[in-house]
Amino acid sequence: MAERLTVGVAARLSRYLQVLTQAKKMGKDRISSQEVADYTNINATQIRRDLSGFGKFGKRGVGYNIDSLLGEIRGILRTQGQHNIALVGAGRLGQAIASSPIFAEHGINVAAIFDTDPAKVGQAIGTVTISAYEDVARVVREKNIVVGVLAVPASSAQAAADELVEAGVRIIFNYSEGLLDLPGEVTVHTSNPAVELLHALYFHLT
Repeated sequence: MAERLTVGVAARLSRYLQVLTQAKKMGKDRISSQEVADYTNINATQIRRDLSGFGKFGKRGVGYNIDSLLGEIRGILRTQGQHNIALVGAGRLGQAIASSPIFAEHGINVAAIFDTDPAKVGQAIGTVTISAYEDVARVVREKNIVVGVLAVPASSAQAAADELVEAGVRIIFNYSEGLLDLPGEVTVHTSNPAVELLHALYFHLT
């Protein structure tokens, strides 16, 4: 296995982690690669390939031991999958995102938080001190940040995204209500709880 996971592998491992955690809560001890595939829509062959890099946890016909695999994936993400992210926006949503333990569990480190409000600059959320928005370009480069999270009003989203991309960010999670127009090589994930709920209902009802 490479010293450091690519963002793609880390993202897939994070999804496996979610399924395994849920399966454990449901009282399951073992799970097959096909079951993981059903829950994640990731090809079962790809899943076996990802997991085979971390040793032999699965047995053909028996599946994977959930406890063992959970421990392994958490360890791998914490040590090899650490990816620094920058959060723009330290309002209520930004604070909730920054203080959630979910990121650390999935090998994601909130390395920098930015806000345009001078009253917030210098304050800390968890262990991270809020920086001035003007410092985005410098800090993103210094901390080798490749992922940006937008928790800003829709009217500020495009400018903030442009700033992050200019500094080298290649993956953006957009929690704002704004639509983003960015270069093709930048991956954008738009997350809006209301929209996700509608999607879930649509697929459930059709």
